[in-house]
Amino acid sequence: MARVVVDVMLKPEILDPQGQAIARKLPQMGYEGIGAVRQGKRFELELAGEADEEALGRVRKIAETLLANTVIETFEVRVL
Repeated sequence: MARVVVDVMLKPEILDPQGQAIARKLPQMGYEGIGAVRQGKRFELELAGEADEEALGRVRKIAETLLANTVIETFEVRVL
């Protein structure tokens, strides 16, 4: 059994209002030195078998069709 993570992030050119709100709040909370914040999503998938290239290809297809909106988001698949 293997565990795979899919990290989904907004593309750099897409505005991130939630990240901006967090970035504005940090100095008010006493946290200095943070220039920008981008928010994203993390999905953990547990595979029934090994995380070979075929399985990772299926996970990439799942990410493309279900987990990420590829018009405005990017994703990265990695094995834990």
